[in-house]
Amino acid sequence: MLVSRNIIFAALVVASNAFAPSPKYSSSGSKFSTLQMSSGEYDFDVAVIGCGVGGHGAALHSRAQSLKTAVFAGGDVGGTCVNRGCVPSKALLAASGRVREMRDAHHLKDLGIEVEGEVKFDREGIAAHAKNLANRVKGNLEASLVGLGVDVIEGRGILTGNPHEIKDSVTGKVYTAKDIILAPGSIPFVPPGVEVDEKTVYTSDGALELQSVPEWVAIIGSGYIGLEFSDVYTALGSEVTFIEALDELMPTFDREIAKLAERLLIRDRPIDYRTGVFASEVTPGIPGEKPVTIKMIDAKTKEHVETIEVDAAMVATGRVPATKDMGLEDMGIETNRGFVAVNEKMQVLTKAEDGEIIPNVWCIGDANGKMMLAHAASAQGISVIENICGREHVVDHDAVPAACFTHPEISMVGPTEEQARERAEKEGWELGKSQGNFRANSKALAEGEGNGIAKVLFNKDTGKVVAVHIIGIHAADLIQECANAVAAGTTVQELSMMVHTHPTLSEVMDEAFKGAVGMSSH
Repeated sequence: MLVSRNIIFAALVVASNAFAPSPKYSSSGSKFSTLQMSSGEYDFDVAVIGCGVGGHGAALHSRAQSLKTAVFAGGDVGGTCVNRGCVPSKALLAASGRVREMRDAHHLKDLGIEVEGEVKFDREGIAAHAKNLANRVKGNLEASLVGLGVDVIEGRGILTGNPHEIKDSVTGKVYTAKDIILAPGSIPFVPPGVEVDEKTVYTSDGALELQSVPEWVAIIGSGYIGLEFSDVYTALGSEVTFIEALDELMPTFDREIAKLAERLLIRDRPIDYRTGVFASEVTPGIPGEKPVTIKMIDAKTKEHVETIEVDAAMVATGRVPATKDMGLEDMGIETNRGFVAVNEKMQVLTKAEDGEIIPNVWCIGDANGKMMLAHAASAQGISVIENICGREHVVDHDAVPAACFTHPEISMVGPTEEQARERAEKEGWELGKSQGNFRANSKALAEGEGNGIAKVLFNKDTGKVVAVHIIGIHAADLIQECANAVAAGTTVQELSMMVHTHPTLSEVMDEAFKGAVGMSSH
C-alpha cells in the first residue's frame, strides 16, 4: 500500500509540474531553484483559505512551482463539491438512474430484456453509497496535499487586517504568507420566510443525506440543483412540484434547450410546477405526522395565490458566498451580498465600482461570483498561481463548460442563443447556428436514447465557435470537445474536417460541425 501511494504522489508531482514551463520565476521576476522554500520573511509563499476544489487546485499548482504552501482547511477538505455537492449528488443520480432504467419496462423490452418481479432499492444503501464516495474522494484530496508537501492547517483562516497575515481560527496562531488566496466557497441560500430543519424542509446539504423518499416533495427553484434532485426523487417514486419565482422553468438555460428539457424531464414524469410565485412562508412538518406547509405569493403583486401541504420541501434557490467572519472588513474589503470583487486576474478589489487592488490578496471560486462551478474555481486557482509567478494569465470563462446530470444530461459552454444574438448585434457580426440530432446517431439508437440535440452557435464571419448547448445521453462528456474548441478559437471549418470515431455519440457533434459549413455527415 505504501509503495502504491508513493507512486501516486510521484505521479501527482509530475502532472502538476507539467502546468508550467521551466525555469520558473517569482512575481518579482527573479529566478529560483526547484527546491526553493519561503524566505525567512514569511512563513509561507502562498496561503490558501479554503480547501474545496478551487483551493486544492491552487495549492497543487503552487507546490508544482516549488512555492511553500499552506491550506487553511477549516475542517472541510474537499469543500462543498466533494462533501455536499457535485460528488455525492452524482452517486445519488447514478443509483436512482439505475432504478429508473430497470423500472422502464417499455425501454427494456425494446432492448430484448425483461425483468421479472418488482425492482426494489435500499434507501439507506443509496445514501451510504453517496457518503462513502464523498469520504473516499475527500481522503484522496487530503492525501495528495500531504504527499506534495502542502501544510494542511485544520482551522479556518481569518484575515487579521495586517498585510500578509492569517489567523488560525482554532489555535489563534497567526501565520504570514507573501500571497493569500481566498477560497471559502459558498453555502445554500435560504430565502426569508423559509424555515429549514434539514429533515422535512432542507437545502441540498440535507437532501444529499436522503433521510427519506417523500411521497410528495416541493422543490423551490428549478436550476441545476433542483432539476437533478427532481431526477433522483421521481426515479425513486416521489411526486414533485417545482416552485419557480421567474416566469419560466430553468430560467438560466438556453430557451430551446429548456423547452426540450421540459418535455423530456418534466412532462413525462410525475412533476407539476408553479411559475411566477415566491414561496413566501415554508413551515416544517413532522415526518409521518404533520405536512410541510408552503404559502405562495405572486412574484409581481406579492398577493397570496396558493397554499399547499407536502411531505417535504427542498430549497434549491442558489448559493451565497461563505465570506462571513473572515476579517474582510478589517482589510478594507467591501462585499456585495457576500461576494468579493476581483479583477480579471482574480486580484481582490476594495469594492466592485472603482475599487483599488489589495496587494497580494486574491479570491477564487464561488466567493467572487464570476462562475459558481467547482472546475471554474480550480481554473481560477491555477491562474492565480501563474500570475503570482509572473506569468500573466486570465481565465476565459466563456470557454468553461457546465453540465446538469439529469437523465438525459444537459451541458453547455458559452452564452445562450439569446445572449449570443444580443452580443452579435452589439459587436457587429452575424451569428450562425447548426444542429446535430441524437435520433440520427447509431450509438444513441443502440442505447434506445434517441432524444436530444446538440446546437452549435458560431461567428459566421470568422467561423469561430461561440457556444454549444446539448441535451441528450452523455451530454456532459460531449461538451468537452466543444469547450476546447471555444478556448482554442477553433473554427467550424476546422472542426468539420476532424475525424470522429464511428459509431460513437461524438458523431452528433460531427453532424453539427459539418452542417455549419454546408456538409452532410453520413
